[in-house]
Amino acid sequence: MAKLIYSTMCSPDGYVEDEKGTFDWAAPDPEVHAFVNDLERPVGTYLYGRRMYETMVYWETGGDDADQPAEVRDFAQLWRAAEKVVYSRTLEAVSSAATRIEREFDPEAIRRLKENSERDVTVGGAELAGKALAAGLVDECHLFLAPILVGGGRRALPDGVQIPLRLLDERRFASGFVHLHYSISR
Repeated sequence: MAKLIYSTMCSPDGYVEDEKGTFDWAAPDPEVHAFVNDLERPVGTYLYGRRMYETMVYWETGGDDADQPAEVRDFAQLWRAAEKVVYSRTLEAVSSAATRIEREFDPEAIRRLKENSERDVTVGGAELAGKALAAGLVDECHLFLAPILVGGGRRALPDGVQIPLRLLDERRFASGFVHLHYSISR
């Protein structure tokens, strides 16, 4: 059975976007990017909300040029190799291979996906991840804390949901990023 994993870059005060809707402050340096790539290797399916998909679809054609750093080229290959499911009521068509649209978030369908998948599944996008966390679907969280406080914006974790976590691992990076790896205690 596959695990459902929520992995996100956020500020220590808990935001994935600042009040202007930007997140360039969370761009990983080469060391963090290579570490993320290693975490992504077991992933077979990405679950995205529309906005996260529209951000990530860059990787369908981007990152291949020989002048790109090795970790960027590596991530592009990993992303393209995975299946993608986009949860959206408004997206008319996808612009990447191995991608389908689901109009409604269905916790039972995700449970079946986990049961039938040989490779792990990740959920991307704070809103969709919040729904998955609230539904008790998420097995692990990888939080990458960027070395900046942004003071407001889009929250990385949902309000109104209390979930016990068990710290599995942590790592500090030279750039000031910190990785926290939690399992969900049930």
